[in-house]
Amino acid sequence: MSNSFTSLRHELIQLSEPVRDYLRKIQYKPPEGSNVSVKSMLESLLPTKNSTPNSNSSENEFFEEVKDFSLCCALLVSCEGSKCGLISWIPPKLSILAKAAFQELSKVLSDCLDVKHPKRIGELGLDLTLLSNEERLVVELMIQVLPLLKESIKTSSIDGSDDGDDILAASARTPVAYAVVAAYQLRWFVTQVDYPHMGKLCFLVIPCALTALDHWSPEVKGQGMISFIHLAKNVNPSELSWYEDVILDACCQNIASSDDIWHLVVEMSVLLVTCTQQSNPRSPWYERILNEMLGHLERQPKNKDRRIAWLELVEPLLNAVGLLLLAHFRSIFPLFFKWMHADDDQTVLLVLKRTQTVMKLTWIRNTPYVERLVDELVVLFKEAALRRAREDIRTHVLQILVLLQKCKGLQFEAAWEKHRDDPNLTTLASFFSERYIVPVVE
Repeated sequence: MSNSFTSLRHELIQLSEPVRDYLRKIQYKPPEGSNVSVKSMLESLLPTKNSTPNSNSSENEFFEEVKDFSLCCALLVSCEGSKCGLISWIPPKLSILAKAAFQELSKVLSDCLDVKHPKRIGELGLDLTLLSNEERLVVELMIQVLPLLKESIKTSSIDGSDDGDDILAASARTPVAYAVVAAYQLRWFVTQVDYPHMGKLCFLVIPCALTALDHWSPEVKGQGMISFIHLAKNVNPSELSWYEDVILDACCQNIASSDDIWHLVVEMSVLLVTCTQQSNPRSPWYERILNEMLGHLERQPKNKDRRIAWLELVEPLLNAVGLLLLAHFRSIFPLFFKWMHADDDQTVLLVLKRTQTVMKLTWIRNTPYVERLVDELVVLFKEAALRRAREDIRTHVLQILVLLQKCKGLQFEAAWEKHRDDPNLTTLASFFSERYIVPVVE
């Protein structure tokens, strides 16, 4: 190894020492049911302190150590805030140390070694002048590590037709811990690159992220979903055109995911379908994804976390489908009617906002739900007296009724007639008789 590489390796070891020392002090016990030591895995990725490089050592061997150390940092940084038992033992300070070490490593390789592989990165169509030192190193590493991470995830995967016994067999063959670790590392690498550079890396990122989505473990799936969410926010639609069918099919296949990652699959699906299909409301993908989501919600209408996540994240999808939401009214309104009387104010306020969205997009034409909607809103207006958010709820109810009056005219008047003399609806009755201006709630 040349003197320059010897010096660089010395710096790499120096950067890794704080991580090694902190890791060594941690009392670690693998989670129950796991025979994989993540701590030992991390230690094995650190450069060997006492080895002496010989004259035959090559540049490739040095960069192999850089790659391993970067994988160690990727896992340590990506575990921040994670509740996954495999990595939740990693303290925040160690994550901070790893992040700082990687940042410093990127500077060392940029300042001390003019081996930025401009040709290799240039072949991807990336403009080196727009990349920071850290981004350059990440991109260079992604070319090497993403195929390896994909393979690590795949080894404990199963076919879609397999059952629970096959999951056990797959876990026995290759412990799922390796796939979980690889998924977290994948997510870290992907989220380090933003627009406009991410689009040039789709050919690397998408196959690996799809492999994560195909895995049976919710932990692995979740990291794949976060990767796709980042991808959708940082590419142009044209850059996904070659992959859109397989990606959207994967979204549909994962809509029935577990509670812990439901919010991720909803956000991912909404972002990807609106990004790729854009202003084409007749796209079969809009219909398929919306049907999958509504069908799943119909089976679990009382699941608070799922309904809140969907109501919070679905707005862009509703806007994209527009008038064609009429075809989904049989599923949408029965759910909305149930959720208007949910125990929590958050659900009620969200469903009222989404109801206004649907009404503005469709003018609720050709629907039998007008009378039922008026009845449900009247009941909710009364119920609001016992809720903390009663003022906001009642304001939203008034706004919806006004919109109904404008778009349905006589049909609304007929539905409202039976409530007009209700002594508990004095506010509403006076409003419609005197046409007060309803304040807007954001």
